[in-house]
Amino acid sequence: MGINSSVSSLSKETHLRDVEIKEENPACVQRVCENAIDNGEREKANTSILVDTELGNSGEIDVSPIVHKVTEIVRAENCAASMEERLEKVGLEFDAEIVEKVLKRCFKVPHLALRFFNWVKLVNGFCHTTEIYNTMLYIAVEAKEFVLVEELVEEMEKNSCGKDIKTWTILISNYGKANLIGKALLIFEKMRKSGFEPDEAAYKLMVRLLCIARKAEIAMEFYKEMVHKHMGLDMNLYKLLLNSLVVSGDIASVHLVADDMIQISQIPEHNVYPCMLKSFCIAGRIREALELIRDLKNRNVTLDPQNFETLVKGLCRADRITDALEIVDIMKKKTAVDEKVYGIIINGYLRRNDISKAFDLFQSIKESGHLPTTSTYTELMQHLFRMNEYQKASELYDEMLEKGVQLDSVAITAMVAGLVCQNRTSEAWEVFNTMEEKGIRVTPKSYSIFIKELCKISRMDEILKVLNKMQASKITNGDSIFNWVISHLEKKGETEMVEKVKQMQRAYKLYPQACEASRNDLSSRQELNMELNSNQIEPERVDSHLVESLSKSYNDKDLKEICGILSWSKDWCLIKEALEKCTIQFTPELVVEILRNCSLHGHSALHFFSWVGQQAGYSHSTETYNMAIKISGHAKDFKHMRSLFFEMRRRRCLITSDTWTIVIMQYGRTGLTEIALRNFREMKANDCKPTASTYKYLILSLCGRKGRKVDEAIEIFQEMIRVRCIPDKELVETYLACLCEVGKLLDARRCTESLRKIGFTIPLSYSLYIRALCRVGRLEEALASLDEVGPERSILDQYIYGSLVHGLLKRGCLEEALAKVEGMKQVGKSEEALKLISEMLDSGIAPSTVNFRTVFHGLNREGKQNLAHTVLQKKLALASRRKFST
Repeated sequence: MGINSSVSSLSKETHLRDVEIKEENPACVQRVCENAIDNGEREKANTSILVDTELGNSGEIDVSPIVHKVTEIVRAENCAASMEERLEKVGLEFDAEIVEKVLKRCFKVPHLALRFFNWVKLVNGFCHTTEIYNTMLYIAVEAKEFVLVEELVEEMEKNSCGKDIKTWTILISNYGKANLIGKALLIFEKMRKSGFEPDEAAYKLMVRLLCIARKAEIAMEFYKEMVHKHMGLDMNLYKLLLNSLVVSGDIASVHLVADDMIQISQIPEHNVYPCMLKSFCIAGRIREALELIRDLKNRNVTLDPQNFETLVKGLCRADRITDALEIVDIMKKKTAVDEKVYGIIINGYLRRNDISKAFDLFQSIKESGHLPTTSTYTELMQHLFRMNEYQKASELYDEMLEKGVQLDSVAITAMVAGLVCQNRTSEAWEVFNTMEEKGIRVTPKSYSIFIKELCKISRMDEILKVLNKMQASKITNGDSIFNWVISHLEKKGETEMVEKVKQMQRAYKLYPQACEASRNDLSSRQELNMELNSNQIEPERVDSHLVESLSKSYNDKDLKEICGILSWSKDWCLIKEALEKCTIQFTPELVVEILRNCSLHGHSALHFFSWVGQQAGYSHSTETYNMAIKISGHAKDFKHMRSLFFEMRRRRCLITSDTWTIVIMQYGRTGLTEIALRNFREMKANDCKPTASTYKYLILSLCGRKGRKVDEAIEIFQEMIRVRCIPDKELVETYLACLCEVGKLLDARRCTESLRKIGFTIPLSYSLYIRALCRVGRLEEALASLDEVGPERSILDQYIYGSLVHGLLKRGCLEEALAKVEGMKQVGKSEEALKLISEMLDSGIAPSTVNFRTVFHGLNREGKQNLAHTVLQKKLALASRRKFST
């Protein structure tokens, strides 16, 4: 299979859907500059995208002072004048070289780079070159601004700016990062059709992306073409390709690639075979691994102890510890077995929860003079803590200290967690502080584990101490820990503590050293977004009936203009700049409609809500807060949702029943029914009367699979009936289905009686109950209920025929189901009878000639000749199938 056929087939497959890339080895995904510079020493001058040299291409004029000056202006913050005004005042002339170098120096601040890029193209006589576009594209790709990448490509085409090989490589990388492998393949083919022969960097990038996407077969086609063109892979990419081929089961290709590594790339055998062995073991292909060992032994290839260690690890992971011990015996005959190998065996025993054998081997290796590794001690301690063997675990830790075993953060954190579980927090603090004394860096993971264990025993004072310590230690990515603590405290109803932690978090975010550290982190993109939890925004429809539709007092043109601004970019800085240039007079009515229309762009919508609230002459209304709370809830950003709610209280904005309903609905939808109930009680305690919608969404959540609380649902439904709030059909169906499912039939019967009291007819009440019984397979109870109806039985039959037939067919009661079909014709339900005949045929059940004739005549009698003809066709098709089968 050639690459062209592979590309076309996969492109068709993935053009309408994204291909999910599961990055098993994140280190394998390199930046575009690394993709384009696989041999840095050899190709630095030709392929580097972002090498920030100080001298221009002329070799004569040193532009570095100008570049430095412009960069200072672009990256300056908190200035009275805007960047554009300061650039105009400086009066410098810009050429392509200066612009490119400035953009490279703004790599860490992509939003500022884009502003400079957009400003400079307005300068008279200046046009962006391919190199400038490449730099801006690269910055956008690294910032994962995929929409911006598309816009830049369109702009290049519009301005007739040609693409070069680097442009294509960046675009391939862009789609790879966006998990759109099909599009990456299409771009590769477009590059070829445009007259550009893909270079080694482009091929390597495609092989890497395809391997990560588990498309080993297509990756192999690209690799073969590389070999044909005398291109090679580096060692890391060879390993990735081998791993991908082994996982796919293409063992023949694994051996082919290994041979190429030795013969073409001249990689020594003692480096190639361990890679093969490791790939087999990681994928759990032990038979192939043993065959490789046997083959190497027959060819008299010397195997070093590292290869046997890899095999032992693979066998233990495959739960073949007996075989692993045999390998260890072979190793003993040839060379000494170190404590690392024994540690692998102990880990194998712990994996299968065979603690006694793990400790027997642990004891024997100590008696043989070996000192177990830190990881072995740690794993044993963790298992002992899980078994509540605190004393034994503590003795192991003391033994580590006595024998001088090198401690690491994992071992110390494990001991801290164990001590906290016993409520020995003072000792836990002593152990935790030894990390700093020993010069061990305390990781965010260590703080996170410490805090979570303290939460389990509800030591709020100690949690604050840990957070204070974390804040003082300048941990740069501790914001997620604060969020977790806040969420935990909110679930427990610790309102006062929540506010304290939020204050600490705000101080933490403003801590200057932490900000600087964040700025220096290439992987950080905090400067692109504010602290709203935008990555959780989900494209869900906003239930607009809970947000009052206000009288229209705004211009549709203004609405479209603002919605366009909010949706054109993900960069809030650019959006804010565009908003500040607008001369629109904002009103609460306009803001509600903007939020409603932009609810799918939740991140931008919530930023806009915050921004517009600070504008002179404007103040938020209850309706605008309601909509913002709803958008936050859909994003599952309950922290922000709650803060908006409290903000309404602080500003004395009227909190209506709709506000409470939205909050209750958002918690209930995600299964947080306990919090939803707490808000419902708080709502009533604040003298706010629940509406029919409040009761509906609370009961629906209590009846849901996630967070189900049936007793509370019964209590609240009864309360709803008492206060004369009329439930709708959706609510009644869900509520009855839940009761029937859990066997609370008496409560379900009471519900039907309650419905009649508030205006539901007898046939309708019974039909909802009988349908619920049929759905959960309680046919006996459903049929028994029919006899209780009385004179309105004929009306009820019209409602529930379909449900009864479905239930009977599921039970295998064919004759009774067919009798019901006959009955449906008699009461003018022939069309539903036709649907049931179709379902019977699909299920392999053959209706009789009488059934077909009955439905056929019924449809003709009802004037539905086209459907009657369908019945005839189905009968003829069934007869022809029977004839063919005989």
